[in-house]
Amino acid sequence: MKPILILLSAATLWSQGALAEFRVQSSDISNGTPMPKAQEFNGFGCEGGNLSPQLSWSGAPEGTKSFAITAYDPDAPTGSGWWHWLAFNIPADITSLKTGASGNTMPEGSTESRTDYGVPGFGGACPPKGDKAHRYQFTVFALNTDKLDLAPGSSGALVGYYLNGHALAKTTLEALYQRP
Repeated sequence: MKPILILLSAATLWSQGALAEFRVQSSDISNGTPMPKAQEFNGFGCEGGNLSPQLSWSGAPEGTKSFAITAYDPDAPTGSGWWHWLAFNIPADITSLKTGASGNTMPEGSTESRTDYGVPGFGGACPPKGDKAHRYQFTVFALNTDKLDLAPGSSGALVGYYLNGHALAKTTLEALYQRP
């Protein structure tokens, strides 16, 4: 009797979309491949376009009330990585952002917090010259709350604490970047 109940429960969850795969994709960047110069920072010796990449996501779990996006370099030579983008309070009916949305066309009500460059908004890749390729993890969070009550000056650690505390699901696209 137990196996039948388990199969019925799984079929019910599947039909309700609870087992749908939450995923992120981009027309600008791809998983495991180098990012274009458009996503390189403009400053700190880098001369890129500093454009946030186009992102779209699908398969968010039922109960999602908002989304958040982070971009993080775990390979930065800081001992704690480098936060390149922290955006949250993105309404649940938004499932994509255009190239360069950061600072320009972010959805109404969303917040971009301070990155490790010291200002809010997307800050592109700028690893030290000669370093091996760094990994840039673009993560979309599906959250169980419509609003995180955090200021634009909030640190990456504080934003991350709240994101992980409210995450229903998260999905990551990891691109690479290396300066010659």
